[in-house]
Amino acid sequence: MAMRTRRERERAERKRLIVTAARRVAEAEGWNAVTTRRLSAEAECSQPVLYSHFKGKEAVAAAVAVQGFAELATVLRAARRGTHDDRDALAAVREAYTRFARRRPALCDAMFTLTVDLPFAAADAPAALQAAFGELRQAVAPMAADGDDIGLLTETCWAVLHGLASLTRNGRLLEKAHDRRLTLLVSHFAA
Repeated sequence: MAMRTRRERERAERKRLIVTAARRVAEAEGWNAVTTRRLSAEAECSQPVLYSHFKGKEAVAAAVAVQGFAELATVLRAARRGTHDDRDALAAVREAYTRFARRRPALCDAMFTLTVDLPFAAADAPAALQAAFGELRQAVAPMAADGDDIGLLTETCWAVLHGLASLTRNGRLLEKAHDRRLTLLVSHFAA
């Protein structure tokens, strides 16, 4: 029993090291630099050991994405709970989301851009994905009109918020107007 527990801990630690290495390399050099060979070297394990934990780079990116959604949920929850009224909550969530996207571009790429084998908008979505969506939903729900589908309303708000953050990050929209765009989003959304 003690031997099995130790092996399980070692296996979990090795998996954590691989995911941490992927995040570190992606943030420093981009996702193209993240290869199974590179991850094996960074995590100090052989490629067969890496493949015993993950099917490949996409599976590692999925694990990174799940971590990212857990972190995003925490950030959005803190922002939402740090306010006293519904309109302020949505504005705080908007700001927190934007800061998160700016500070962690490679993590956001894993969460939203890379092909990963994760179910989104499904009952079997990982808890971290559901938690992040749930935090945004709680900020959006008070803005809903009678008869609105809260899920669709939240998806729409998320899509616009994420689109603005992504387009600004990639230089498609001018940075200097980003805060005004976000203010417009909240003011018209909460009208």
